[in-house]
Amino acid sequence: MISKDTKPNPIDLICLSHLRWGFVFQRPQHLMSRFARTRRVYFIEEPVFEKRDEAVMQSAVCPQTGVVVVTPAIPEIHQGKDVQPIIRRLLNRYMSREEIERYIAWFYTPMALEFTADLTPEAIVYDCMDELSLFRGAPVRLCENETQLLRKADLVFTGGVSLFEAKRKSHANVYPFPSGVDVAHFAQARTIRNPASDQADLPRPRIGYAGVIDERIDLDLIDELSRRRPEWQVVMIGPIVKIDLGSLPRRDNLHWLGMKDYRDLPRYLRAGMQRFFLSR
Repeated sequence: MISKDTKPNPIDLICLSHLRWGFVFQRPQHLMSRFARTRRVYFIEEPVFEKRDEAVMQSAVCPQTGVVVVTPAIPEIHQGKDVQPIIRRLLNRYMSREEIERYIAWFYTPMALEFTADLTPEAIVYDCMDELSLFRGAPVRLCENETQLLRKADLVFTGGVSLFEAKRKSHANVYPFPSGVDVAHFAQARTIRNPASDQADLPRPRIGYAGVIDERIDLDLIDELSRRRPEWQVVMIGPIVKIDLGSLPRRDNLHWLGMKDYRDLPRYLRAGMQRFFLSR
C-alpha cells in the first residue's frame, strides 16, 4: 500500500491475469503487492458469470496491499459465448472513470489480448510464469495469442530457466526470472509457538508439499512414495483443481489437508515437517 510519505509514481500498472487475486498467494500477488507501494496497481481478473441483468466492472481494494482487484461481472446468459467485446467495453469505461492515462500493461495471460486492443500502455511486460499451453483445458487460441503478445511486448520474463530456453528465440529482450521464497514470511516458522493443530497427532518423520494440486502433480509418484515408506507421513497442502478428487491416492500415511491461508503456512512448517517443498 502506498505510504503517506511516498510520492506515488505517475505511471499506473495494469495487470492482466488468468489467476484470481483471492486464490493462492503466489508470483502475481507478490509482485503486484510490491509495485502497489509506489503506484496504483489494478489487477484485472477473468470474468465471473452471475444472475444479473447487465454486465458491470466490480472492483475492491485489497486492504493489506492496496492493489485494486477488478473483476468483470457478466450475466450468466452469456456464459459459453464470446464475451471479449463485453469485457473490452467494461475495461475502457473503467479506465476512463478511474482516469488511468499513463500505465504499464503487465500480462500473465496472452488471452487478455482479446479485450485490450484499445489500450495504449507506456510499455508492455509479458511475465510468462508457466507454459500455459500445456495446461489441461488450455484455450485453442492461446499459442496464436502468445505469438502476438511476444511481438508487442517490450520486455519478457520467464518463471524459470527452462521457459527462458523455450522463449529466448522468440523475443530479443527476454530474461529468466525464477520465483523465489518469501524469506521473512517463512522465517516465522522458527519462532511460532502455536503450530498447525491438524498435524498435532501425526507421527514423525513428516514430508510435505504446499502449492496448487493439479494435473502437473505426479499422483503415481506420491502414491508410490507413500507405499514404499509407510513410516513417513506425507502431507499435501493446497487447493485441488482440474483433477477428480476420486483420483487422489489414499493411504493411512498420506494426508490431503486442502487449501490453507498463506498467512498460516509458517504454522504448518512449524508443525514438525522435516522436509517441506514449497511451490513457487
